[in-house]
Amino acid sequence: MAKANGKSEAQNAGLDLDHEVPAGDDGNDTVAEAAASRESSGAEAELQKLRAERDSLLDRLARAQAEFDNARKRGIKEQQESRDYAVADAIKSLLPVMDSMERALQVKSDAAELRSGVELIYKQLQAGLAKLSVNAIVSKGEPFDPHYHEAIEMVETSEAPDHQVIEELQRGYKFKDRLLRPAMVKVAKNPGR
Repeated sequence: MAKANGKSEAQNAGLDLDHEVPAGDDGNDTVAEAAASRESSGAEAELQKLRAERDSLLDRLARAQAEFDNARKRGIKEQQESRDYAVADAIKSLLPVMDSMERALQVKSDAAELRSGVELIYKQLQAGLAKLSVNAIVSKGEPFDPHYHEAIEMVETSEAPDHQVIEELQRGYKFKDRLLRPAMVKVAKNPGR
């Protein structure tokens, strides 16, 4: 009865139990296996394609990083070379001053000749600095400017206008428009103000 019951339930479910299917030879299994095989080979091909693309992108990234590092190193080297050449040019323009100093020290002469030799060397040094765009800051007789002057002392006097530089203790210098060293000065202060 269980068999009859089982058959009727199977028939109710729409299954044909009278048709025998050989074991392991299910029609759906072969189709499913073929589909799975196609999906597997398609997925494997896609995976291989993605791996190749990833490897290519990683290679490009590594090359870009190497190029960037090389460009950075090249830039640093060029900056250093530029600084070195600039310093070399500056030194080269001051070498004649050194030569003149050596010649002046070798000569045995009186004070007047020594003074004229030192004045000549001073003029050479000024010319060398001017060639490098280094200029002295004019201070004496000028109004005090905190951008270019450093007040060392305020002197009470009625002989000069208030806040005028009356004495330069150490000359200041500019390189083009850049301050190298401020001038150290004494500044007038009028009494009663």
